[in-house]
Amino acid sequence: MTDQIPAGPLTTEAGAPVADNQHSQVAGVGGPVLIQDQHLIEKLAHFNRERVPERVVHARGAGAYGTFTVTADVTPYTRAAFLSEIGKETEVFLRFSTVAGNLGAADAVRDPRGFALKFYTEEGNYDLVGNNTPIFFIKDAIKFPDFIHTQKRDPYTGSQEPDNVWDFWGLSPESTHQVTWLFGDRGIPASYRHMNGYGSHTFQWTNAAGEAFWVKYHFKTDQGIRNLTAEEAAVLAGQDPDSHQRDLRVSIENGDFPSWTVQAQIMPVADAPTYRFNPFDLTKVWPHADYPPIEIGRLELNRNPRNVFAEVEQSIFSPHHFVPGIGPSPDNMLQGRLFAYGDAHRYRVGINADQLPVNRPHATEARTHGRDGHAYDGRHGGAKNYEPNSFGGPAQTDQPLWAATTVSGVTGDHPAPSHAEDDDYGQAGTLYRLMSEDEKERLIANLAGSIAQVSRDDIAERAIENFRRADEDYGKRLHAAVQALRG
Repeated sequence: MTDQIPAGPLTTEAGAPVADNQHSQVAGVGGPVLIQDQHLIEKLAHFNRERVPERVVHARGAGAYGTFTVTADVTPYTRAAFLSEIGKETEVFLRFSTVAGNLGAADAVRDPRGFALKFYTEEGNYDLVGNNTPIFFIKDAIKFPDFIHTQKRDPYTGSQEPDNVWDFWGLSPESTHQVTWLFGDRGIPASYRHMNGYGSHTFQWTNAAGEAFWVKYHFKTDQGIRNLTAEEAAVLAGQDPDSHQRDLRVSIENGDFPSWTVQAQIMPVADAPTYRFNPFDLTKVWPHADYPPIEIGRLELNRNPRNVFAEVEQSIFSPHHFVPGIGPSPDNMLQGRLFAYGDAHRYRVGINADQLPVNRPHATEARTHGRDGHAYDGRHGGAKNYEPNSFGGPAQTDQPLWAATTVSGVTGDHPAPSHAEDDDYGQAGTLYRLMSEDEKERLIANLAGSIAQVSRDDIAERAIENFRRADEDYGKRLHAAVQALRG
């Protein structure tokens, strides 16, 4: 269902009636166009500015509104108000996306999917900015720009280059686990509805007594997992580049509302220092045998945006948007994202992006002393714009949102602390060995087809060696498959 502009005279942006929308004003019949044609100038100037800079990553996306409903008592772990009682509902907005593609790229491609969720809570907006994978390629944000440069267009060729992709992955063994996931069966979801979502990072929950816990989020699709083979995806991407966006929109229009069962893994803070590997390492999962996921809620999407640009393209999600009872962990990737996402939105959409309808709080009111800047709407009127003040303006609460963490030592460029089972290959090998023989064959074929495109043997061999270290059979079969393709 689409909205309609009320019937009546067509007007300019300022509301003046338009006499002629078919012909420009000219200096006599057949003469040149006049600059005094205000309607023409306004239309062309507005048209030139109808796009904001696209996201550097996650540019290609779709979104929908819905509800999150609490299904279990988690008050022993967090004091977040939106999680305070069973049955409580919170409005949400969820944006799905691919990572590497441009705004006009196809949906059905081999790429991680963004799973960015905004909870409009009574204590402010809580943004959980995750992916459809529980892990990632790197573990420190300082490597993120380099990684994304390898996934984007080469500065000389203007195309994505296999040399760049595999050179970086081969020189970054920590990526082995995520690359195994990406080139496996779940690397190309059949739709946004038929994939899981994950918070991916480790976060902190704090209860009313001030006790802290580490937590990981899982969103398990109630539609079931469905994926595309490389061959199916190649056909679909050519026939319908908008396949995933269309599927999401149409399913909601038809009342077939997609949903996810929401789970959490919870680790007592005291467990972290001696856990068998670094629990804040984004390239690793917490085995379910160690910390079984518990159901905490249900997510349903049930309303489409009315305007894709206003509500999907201009939507912003920042990992630093926490609420009381939820906070960050020492995950180096998360720490970097706390700055980078907000900074990207201030550049891309503007300093007042948080006050656009899709981004502003829906269940409470933002009370800040920030003023002015591009697209400021004057909402503060003549109120004082500083704190402290004696005129009754908003003031600090003196109540931290999350629990403090202990730090010690000398500042510097330190690697993460080492745990007993920290390595870059173990979990990738475990994932490979969990696959069926058919799954292994498809994984090897997908990887070999990509690695075989690199131009240098040393890049190919170094990449293969990482998989060999994960599992001897894995590397052996991949080496043979690449050799067969490279002749």
